[in-house]
Amino acid sequence: MPTFLKSFVFSPFQENTYVIYDDKKQCAIVDPGCYEQHEKEELRAWIEEKQLKPVLLLNTHSHLDHTFGNAYVSRIWNLTPQVHKLDRPVYERFSDMASAYGLRAAETPPDPNYTLEEGKSIEFGNTKLDVHFMPGHCPGHVVFECVEENWILGGDVLFRGSIGRTDLPGGDMNTLMDSIKNKLLLLDENRVVYSGHGPETTLKEEKASNPFLQ
Repeated sequence: MPTFLKSFVFSPFQENTYVIYDDKKQCAIVDPGCYEQHEKEELRAWIEEKQLKPVLLLNTHSHLDHTFGNAYVSRIWNLTPQVHKLDRPVYERFSDMASAYGLRAAETPPDPNYTLEEGKSIEFGNTKLDVHFMPGHCPGHVVFECVEENWILGGDVLFRGSIGRTDLPGGDMNTLMDSIKNKLLLLDENRVVYSGHGPETTLKEEKASNPFLQ
């Protein structure tokens, strides 16, 4: 049975929020970046229109643009965010970072479960996601691979023509490049990569043309 992917672009950071679902009508919400009230309402309206039941709230990493909507999603659908344990320091600095950016309307996310780790498989409905630990942009960054549908939710590891920034707290360029070259690029090169910002790409395209990977 096919697994579907719906994307939304939210917040001043133009972050990609994803909803993964299949014909069983269960869904996972990944990196809810909805900041404004109308963005939260847009996400909820679409889910209700599709008659989906959110059963998972997943974060590739804990930067505030990927967790703006954690509090809302958790409250509306009674879900606990799932995060990698090494992202705890970043997750817990949400309020400080929001203040630094002048984002006073940001709602502090609820305490997560630090359950995401390398080799873990997440299953809901007819969908299976494999978790891969790929730090560098963030200490506890993970990506989600759907082998059956040939795609990866890559967070902020790799973009079309670029890579994730490493100048934020917890970032490290050498670690990021190791994650990309020795983990991400070892996956099937035909995988479509849906990133945390910007358009999708493929591993094959980035191997051939991404200036950071040459």
